[in-house]
Amino acid sequence: MDLSKKYVSVKKDREFRYLFKKGRSIVNSAFVCYLRPTKRRVNRLGIVTSKKIGNAVKRSRARRVLREAFRLLEPQLRADSDKRYDFILVARGKTPYMKSDKLYTIMKKLITEQIKQIS
Repeated sequence: MDLSKKYVSVKKDREFRYLFKKGRSIVNSAFVCYLRPTKRRVNRLGIVTSKKIGNAVKRSRARRVLREAFRLLEPQLRADSDKRYDFILVARGKTPYMKSDKLYTIMKKLITEQIKQIS
């Protein structure tokens, strides 16, 4: 089984700020997602966890479950559309207490709905 990284990260502060400013936002109790179409060949993911989430253990867990939910969703996004997107996922207070499969179902519903509106 190949455990190599399956997604590309958004790393630069400038790119984060651009997505916060110009991207479409999806808000729910589990997370906030900013997305914007890109001309790159891959979907990119950035994850934000503030200190409001809790201590380092909770913030790490929040990042881990969001990353795993996105990992499960990403192949479907590639198959459904030729377009690629940049995503920023912002963890909220509930995120570290949720399971990744629950986040995946929420993410799948909301993000695919939003992508259909954009297309």
